[in-house]
Amino acid sequence: MDLYEYQGKQFFAQYGIPVSAGGATADVDEAVTIAEKAGYPVVVKAQVQVGGRGKAGGIKLAENADEVRLHAGNILGMDIKGHRVDIIWVEHASDIAEEYYASFTLDRSAKKHLGMLSAQGGVEIETVAETDPDAIAKIWIDPVDGLDEATARAWVKAANLNPAAEDGAVDILTKLYTAYTEGDADLAEINPLILTPDGRVHALDAKVTLDGNSVFRHPEYEQYEASQVRDERETAAHEKGLQYVGLEGSVGVIANGAGLAMSTVDVVNQVGGKPANFLDIGGGANAAVMAGALEVINNDPAVRSIFINIFGGITRGEEVANGILGALERVTIDSPIVIRLDGTNADEGRAILKPHLSDKLQMAPTMLEAARVAVELAKR
Repeated sequence: MDLYEYQGKQFFAQYGIPVSAGGATADVDEAVTIAEKAGYPVVVKAQVQVGGRGKAGGIKLAENADEVRLHAGNILGMDIKGHRVDIIWVEHASDIAEEYYASFTLDRSAKKHLGMLSAQGGVEIETVAETDPDAIAKIWIDPVDGLDEATARAWVKAANLNPAAEDGAVDILTKLYTAYTEGDADLAEINPLILTPDGRVHALDAKVTLDGNSVFRHPEYEQYEASQVRDERETAAHEKGLQYVGLEGSVGVIANGAGLAMSTVDVVNQVGGKPANFLDIGGGANAAVMAGALEVINNDPAVRSIFINIFGGITRGEEVANGILGALERVTIDSPIVIRLDGTNADEGRAILKPHLSDKLQMAPTMLEAARVAVELAKR
């Protein structure tokens, strides 16, 4: 779950990370109230999950109530790269002496947490990595050991942060690590982390991605579900409990298991096609689940063919076959379907499907062959 900036700052504040005084609102008059409480000057910031807010006019400095009212009115409802601004964040404007970058994420290959720190903040970390990779100090943290103060201090020195920022940066980094781990985050990023002229260090921005699988440990995270940015396809899939990501191709993809779904997307690209989506139906492939998946994909006008790629494990092949046929009785499908069925009782499943095969429902023995057929059908 990707949080908006204001949600990320509220998340950080729970762990004692200093952020600018402010508040979120969808109302111009309330924006003025927040500004007066935070203290002028203030910054009015569009809340969208996309970069380039400043260049689009979505971040404005205000010196008084009239300017807050003007900027809030202009920004609310603004379109920034296809994202409508429905919420603004109003915060006290900070004096900035220096800008840094700090983040924690997971390095899956190392099976450790990765911390990145740089004295070059305020720009995309990818840009820093490309132009001056030595400017990023990295540490790998064993989850068992965690991050102690001594390690954090050595890390700050390695990143060549201003000595005046050392104590404040160490304090924030240890708190950021706690927020990242205890909060079950996939990413916790501060860019920029600032040093003020009077020597204070605090988070001027917040980028947080929470692990949606951790909601059972954090029931309060359910509040973030309503604010997730999804297109119509993703919203429909989410309501049906499906793991779906919309893409821009013409081959609809249904697979059971995230790894198989990603491989299916890759193989469609490999044979010259473009996947319309990533859709993981999980372990179940019964009629209800399959019908929901087909309905979501069928409602995408860009889809020209559908590739169902199932590897039977706990779910047996004949159950999958009956699930597909049952789904087709419930949903009228416009696009041709290509099925690849393998794994447990695959022969039995194929035997069930065979009498129903036609130009609209085809079957292929391997994932690669099925992908080729699906891509060819999409191109016709």
